[in-house]
Amino acid sequence: MTNLIGALEQQERALAFSSFDEETAYRLGTVLRELAAVDRAPVVIDIRTANRRLYFAALPGSAPDNDEWARRKGNMALRKQCSSLLCGERLAAKGKEVGPDMGLDPMDYAAHGGSFPVRVGGVGVVAVITVSGLPARDDHELIVRALASYLDVQNISLDALLAD
Repeated sequence: MTNLIGALEQQERALAFSSFDEETAYRLGTVLRELAAVDRAPVVIDIRTANRRLYFAALPGSAPDNDEWARRKGNMALRKQCSSLLCGERLAAKGKEVGPDMGLDPMDYAAHGGSFPVRVGGVGVVAVITVSGLPARDDHELIVRALASYLDVQNISLDALLAD
């Protein structure tokens, strides 16, 4: 598990932006949607700040419940300033889960893969990119693929990082 946590932290360091705005969110959302469509992934894609949605797409086969999962995973990534998969792995390493002992309602927060922080150098986390509809790790990796393509970062998948 420690290797996975380290790999997730490495992804977040490597996949940072120098700037991020509405146009960037649209272009990145389009890249993500195209990758999902090629894979025929039945997902929703949501890019948002803490108080407004910048991009949303629902692909064929996705369900209304995916919107709800996206909201909960996005809340977690915004609150903890890291990917929802990393949050879940850190909690699991401590034998904990989302709940009242953390001050987080599981109806509003989910520590399952599929939400990734948009981190801007010198600023911090300004938004989150969330995918819901696939298994947790696949949701996460779809976002990583899109970010790697958009930011031109090589060998950043979990499989590549864990193989090292």
